[in-house]
Amino acid sequence: MPSSISSSEAASSEAASSEGAGPDSPETGSADAAASAAAAELALRASAVPLHAPESPLPGPGAGEHFVRPGFVRLTASDRPGVAQPVPVRDIPPQPWRRIFATAMVLTAVLLCGWEAYWRAFGATPGYRNSDGAWAQQRRRIDTGEGDRTVLIGSSRVLFDVQLPVWERLTGERPIQLAIEGTSPVPVLEDLAKDPNFTGRLLVGVAPELFFSGFAYRGDVIPGYHRQTPSQRSGHWLSSHLLEPLFAFYDPDFALDTVVRRQAWPLRPGMPVHRPVRKLMTMQDPDRNTHMWRKVETDPEYRALMRSIWDERFNGPPPPGMDTPAKLQKTIDAQINRAVAAVATLRARGVQVLFVRPPSNGHYYAFEQKVFPRARTWDVLLRRTGAPGIHFEDYPQLQGYEQPEWSHLSAAEATRFTAALVPLVKRQPWTRGNAQPPR
Repeated sequence: MPSSISSSEAASSEAASSEGAGPDSPETGSADAAASAAAAELALRASAVPLHAPESPLPGPGAGEHFVRPGFVRLTASDRPGVAQPVPVRDIPPQPWRRIFATAMVLTAVLLCGWEAYWRAFGATPGYRNSDGAWAQQRRRIDTGEGDRTVLIGSSRVLFDVQLPVWERLTGERPIQLAIEGTSPVPVLEDLAKDPNFTGRLLVGVAPELFFSGFAYRGDVIPGYHRQTPSQRSGHWLSSHLLEPLFAFYDPDFALDTVVRRQAWPLRPGMPVHRPVRKLMTMQDPDRNTHMWRKVETDPEYRALMRSIWDERFNGPPPPGMDTPAKLQKTIDAQINRAVAAVATLRARGVQVLFVRPPSNGHYYAFEQKVFPRARTWDVLLRRTGAPGIHFEDYPQLQGYEQPEWSHLSAAEATRFTAALVPLVKRQPWTRGNAQPPR
């Protein structure tokens, strides 16, 4: 095969290929297409680019019969007639890879430092994440020799308002903190009732909106503990030792996708506004000791934002399962029945149970009084379980605290509240009477 064809030969061949096909011929369209293809092929052959490379080691229909361009090798179906299409091969051009890698690392470090600086300026500080792994780590203590300890369960009020160092200073024992924000403690109560390793004392926090509705914002925490894998445990260890104590931005509320989602995007007509709860807490110790984030206390704009988010929930439609008085009462009764059964199981094993109703105020307290009044919830719970309880309304020393967004105590007030609560806990007969069977 010749390595090239002259331009005159290409032109004459093109002219010959077009003879016999006049403008009135029915084959004009197909002939024109064929002529165009032939012209393109002839133009390629007439170029200075070689069509074969005798020294090429690549396989093909004939030794070295390949389309060759300097620095480029690609095999196509035309190179191997009758043979399956090979995988295309492309040469990787030489590049200054070390310089590229160094530039990428520097750029990553600059962006990382910028993101960290932005959130620190916003008021964030490094702290431990309130992750499922952190909860599982504390829950595992019960099953690894600490089942006789005092355990705290409840929602965010027990998590924020009960300070473990103060409790430890006044009692000589640091309790295990298993409260979960936005989640009813009834599933945790049932989980501990099923665990024969737990034989200690149990303080159960009662936030009426959550306890008596059964709402579980983080309902996967308990089953996640029981099926936690070694890789998940090691991942939590690495995170809690190498990332969380160092970086302020390493918080779910500051994740880029979270920030993007909570922007004021336009809503479709008729779509209700639903803003997720923003960051409220700082977890300063690996055993989940927690207090309110200082920004909620000191930033009036952020505090007003949190109050407006609560108001959206108070003024919005009730959940489908509680949209009538009858449905609401049925839900309340169901949660009390679950608590009664769990307390009876715990008591049979010698576990002491104490219910605590932490304070709330403002619009939050008004909502709780309207939807979950004490006479239909708290009083019934104590009567039917036979367990003692501490309600903030019954003790002057548990009243009058600063609650910036109506639901949780400020950090300083949480210390004072714990110091007032512990003596009351010590005076309680942690078991009394007999629980009434579920109805």
